[in-house]
Amino acid sequence: MKKLNTRLDKIAATLEKSEMKDMIDNYMNPKKRIIANLTAGLARGLGLTLGTALVLGLLGYILSFFVNVPMIGDFISNLQGYIEQSKS
Repeated sequence: MKKLNTRLDKIAATLEKSEMKDMIDNYMNPKKRIIANLTAGLARGLGLTLGTALVLGLLGYILSFFVNVPMIGDFISNLQGYIEQSKS
């Protein structure tokens, strides 16, 4: 019986450390859950947007150095032509 009590005390201490009560409260309160999920979704979307813009900007900057290379320069000038056509 003493081993069982010791084991239960360890389990209780572990659950307290893992903040199980907070997780249950968040699960039982739909308003908190909606706000948390909305905030997480906005953060992911903003991060994805900024990351994509940064990577594409760097890629464009790096590709600008290759404009003078014959095959790559022709390809990039064709792309620029398509972009200009789509703008007008």
